[in-house]
Amino acid sequence: MHNLCKSLHRLRLHRPAFQHVLAANQSTGQEQEKIVIPRRIERGPTDILMALSGTVGFDPTAPHFKYHDDPYLIPTSNANKRTFSLAQEAGRKAANWIRQENAKLFQHQEADPPIQAFAPTMVYTEESQVEETDLQSLIDRVEVKDAILVYGLLTKNGIAISDELKQQLLELLCFYNHEDTLPEQLIEERWFRQGTVGRERQRKTWKDFELAEQLFHAIETKRPEHYCALIRGMARFFQVEKAWALYQETIEKGIELDTNTYNSLLLIASFLRESYDKRWDLVCEVMSSMKQQGLRPNLGTLNGVLQTITTIGGYNHPRTYALKTLAEFKQLGIQPSLASWYYLLVIFCRERGPVSHVLHDIMNEIEGKHFTVQDPKDTFFFVTAMDVCRNHLNDKELAKRVNQLLHLGENYNLIGDSYKESIYYRHYFALLATTEPLESFLETYHLLVPNVYIPEPSVMEDILHSVEMNSAIEHVPLLWSHMVQFDHTGRENLVNLLLHIMTSNPPTSGEPRHADLDQSFANIAWDAWKRQEDRAAGPRATNTTGISGPMLGDVLLLCCRANDYEKAVAVFTKLSKEQNTIVGDPRVDGLREFVGQCITNRAPTLAIQCLQYCSENGFPEAVELGRQIFSGFTLDQNQIAKIRSLVGAEAVNPVPQQNQEKKE
Repeated sequence: MHNLCKSLHRLRLHRPAFQHVLAANQSTGQEQEKIVIPRRIERGPTDILMALSGTVGFDPTAPHFKYHDDPYLIPTSNANKRTFSLAQEAGRKAANWIRQENAKLFQHQEADPPIQAFAPTMVYTEESQVEETDLQSLIDRVEVKDAILVYGLLTKNGIAISDELKQQLLELLCFYNHEDTLPEQLIEERWFRQGTVGRERQRKTWKDFELAEQLFHAIETKRPEHYCALIRGMARFFQVEKAWALYQETIEKGIELDTNTYNSLLLIASFLRESYDKRWDLVCEVMSSMKQQGLRPNLGTLNGVLQTITTIGGYNHPRTYALKTLAEFKQLGIQPSLASWYYLLVIFCRERGPVSHVLHDIMNEIEGKHFTVQDPKDTFFFVTAMDVCRNHLNDKELAKRVNQLLHLGENYNLIGDSYKESIYYRHYFALLATTEPLESFLETYHLLVPNVYIPEPSVMEDILHSVEMNSAIEHVPLLWSHMVQFDHTGRENLVNLLLHIMTSNPPTSGEPRHADLDQSFANIAWDAWKRQEDRAAGPRATNTTGISGPMLGDVLLLCCRANDYEKAVAVFTKLSKEQNTIVGDPRVDGLREFVGQCITNRAPTLAIQCLQYCSENGFPEAVELGRQIFSGFTLDQNQIAKIRSLVGAEAVNPVPQQNQEKKE
């Protein structure tokens, strides 16, 4: 009360001054400024975070935020990324399981209002006392298995269920085929699982004679929505015969269906008719039936027709049908989605068909636009477009336009899943590696690798070939370090190619840059060999032949070029002692360099062992190596006799003057 009196007294003290200001404004004729309160804008729970993220932008060189901010814990291979993400998800699933199994220990409510997702879910058994509201709640939360159980309990107890609720249950069962779906919060499992689901063969998975069909047949007075739900469900899970039979029943009874049900029939037209002509006739029949019922087609209708056209063989007829369909739907004001353009690419850019530049026309139409998902097949556009750029057109500029569109706004959400993202960048990198200048390609490489994309072995092979063609051997150490990070060291073709690149560029005294690389190349070769040895001796070793002779010869050559005598001796010892188990012969260049190292380090015994190895394996250069050893050492009689027995007396005799002049 005392504070209130003080506030009133203060207001009375300031009142004359306020009246003075008001009178001054009235005397000068100034209008008072109106305060306009704007209308309330509905905000989502993440709108503030999205606004803050928009001020920062996307940094492709930074690892994904889901990984720990520790360079030693950030995964650098595709397998490790998948393992890391799914391990985190498994931890969340384990926590949910513990919460569910010990529901009595988690009855406290820390949030107000309470958050339903944090509370244990209700467990229903055959003895549970349920009501109609329980079934409604389960349908709203998309808990299919529990909804089936509760419906059975309600029916068993004789509790009446409204027709509207039965319709909702029927739609739930038809959409999910009586199976629970992955919870929405399992983002990583969805991201890595969708690629596997999308590659499954289309086959009948509809569960016949289950609750959905029982519900439908138990309804005495069937309405159009009952037929629509069941036909869509059967078509979705490829029970095409029953779906078509129900459709014929609706025609006989004069029951009108909705547009989406007709769309589902269009999607299975290729399963209902075998010949290409009959498939197109079926499409025309379904469209005519829609017209008779006064139904207006939508985007799903367009995509359903285009999908059926993709199953029609040949070149001319599918293209004619597709262009005619697009023209008619354009007159209806229906704009294609990315799925429509995807179907168009499939129709025009077939593997063994003529080259089509339809993607240029598509990009001219959609370039610079922002997209949202309108059809499940929208996520197939970007990966297919990049495939066309690489394998059908070999056009890097068009590929850059497609990539720019993908990274415009929120369009990256339509990349699909982990599998499609990997395929997309595989095509993009392989195309740039074979068409771009190496330095320009490496800018893209360093921008996206390894945080956005990790090259597959086939892409890494293209990159190494590009390095080989450009003689850019200075990039080899970096690429080898990446091969180690990406777990590519077990790929024999990549290791052999890398060794070939290093051995094909011999050091020259006039180029110190190459001379500096000799030691790096020797370390890379030694590392590659030891990794092969460890893999062959490890617990997961397979019954393979192990490291090959040519690979050991390249390692020997690189160690000798770097004057690393100890490593060269270790490699030659492996080569000579296990020559019966090693497949293939090394190149003579490595053996010749090793003899030179033996001469430098005064090791005639090893040099003669190398000569013996060459002689036993039939190298024609053995005589030349014998002369090199004879002239490089001061040998005793036993050693000279050994050389003579291996390569003949000509190796220890002086070269005739005539031959010496010819040689010079």
